[in-house]
Amino acid sequence: MVKALREATGAGVLDCRKALEACGGDFEKAVVRLREQGLAEAAKRVDRKASEGRVEAYVHPGNRIAVMLELNCETDFVARTPEFQELAHDLALHIAFAAPRYMTREDVPPEVIEQERAIYRAEALGEGKPEQVVDRIVEGRLEKFYQQTCLMEQPFVKDEGRTVRDVITDVAAKVGENVILRRFVRYKLGEES
Repeated sequence: MVKALREATGAGVLDCRKALEACGGDFEKAVVRLREQGLAEAAKRVDRKASEGRVEAYVHPGNRIAVMLELNCETDFVARTPEFQELAHDLALHIAFAAPRYMTREDVPPEVIEQERAIYRAEALGEGKPEQVVDRIVEGRLEKFYQQTCLMEQPFVKDEGRTVRDVITDVAAKVGENVILRRFVRYKLGEES
């Protein structure tokens, strides 16, 4: 069971054994426990410098969409691991498919947010919604806007139950280093930037 748990989580042998003992041999509970510990450790590493990594390029078949991104980690050793390389490729595929416009909600220009708020307010009032609930409707639609346009908040294309941020954090916990998606660019043939 220790070997299977190690393969499933990437945790060390001793950590797997301790998790199984603490969970009374329940494999699923041990996985959850190790993930929680790994995520807690990943949060501690957020401030560490991540200047190694890789630049990933993806060109969609048909040569109509291309993505280039920079994914950073702390050491070149981790940058060469299959998990890190797979993450870089999966992120490029996600960006090609989901077409995010911004990395995080903090990157959305204030004028864009105000424009969206005005549109959502006009829509809600046009639908005949009472004035007292319009602000809540606007905030709800703004949250949906963030989920559609901000990469870190988008549901991950390969697992809709997790966000892109969750996927990056899981890999950071697994490899034991800070992992940062530094920047990305997406090109679509004939599309204005």
